Amino acid sequence: MTKAHSETKRIILGALFAALTAVCSQIVIPLPMVPINLALFAVHLAGAVLGARAGFFSMTAYVVLGALGAPVFSGFMGGLGYLFGKTGGYIIGYIICAFVVGYFAQKYTFDFKHLCVYMTVGLLLCYIFGTIWFMVIVKCDLASALMWCVIPFLPGDAVKIALAAFLAVKLKPVLSKSQKA
Repeated sequence: MTKAHSETKRIILGALFAALTAVCSQIVIPLPMVPINLALFAVHLAGAVLGARAGFFSMTAYVVLGALGAPVFSGFMGGLGYLFGKTGGYIIGYIICAFVVGYFAQKYTFDFKHLCVYMTVGLLLCYIFGTIWFMVIVKCDLASALMWCVIPFLPGDAVKIALAAFLAVKLKPVLSKSQKA
C-alpha cells in the first residue's frame, strides 16, 4: 500500500468516525439540563481505533462541522451559539478524550481491560473540562453541576465504555490488516 493510499484511508476513517459521532449524538434521552446521547461511545471508539492523531482530527472535524452550523450536535443542533452554550465544554472535551484514549491505546497494552481504563481517563478529562465550562455558563456550584451533568450519566457511560472497548478490540485488527493489504 502506498503512503498516499494509506493517508487517504486514514482520512476516510476519520471522516467516518466524525459521521458516527454525529449519528450517535442524535440518539438522545432528553433531560432538563443536559441530554443523554451516545456520542461518547463514538468518541471512545474513534480514539481507540484511529489512535491519538487521527482520533484528535476526527473529533476536531466533528466539532468544526457543528460550529459551522451543520446539525451534528444533539437534537440536530449546530452553530457557534450551541457550541458555546452550556454543553459546549463537553463537546470540545470529545477532542481531548479521543486524543487521550488514542495515545494510551497506541503506547500501552491494547486489550479490553486496558482500553476500559484509557476510556475512563478520557471520560474523566471530558467531564472535568465540560463541567467547569457548564459551571461558568450556568453560574452554578460544583455540586449542582455534578448532579446535572455527571452523576446521571455514569451508568450509561460505563456501558458505552465497555461496548466501545469490546468493539475496538474486534475492529482494530481488521482495520490494521486491511491497511497492510
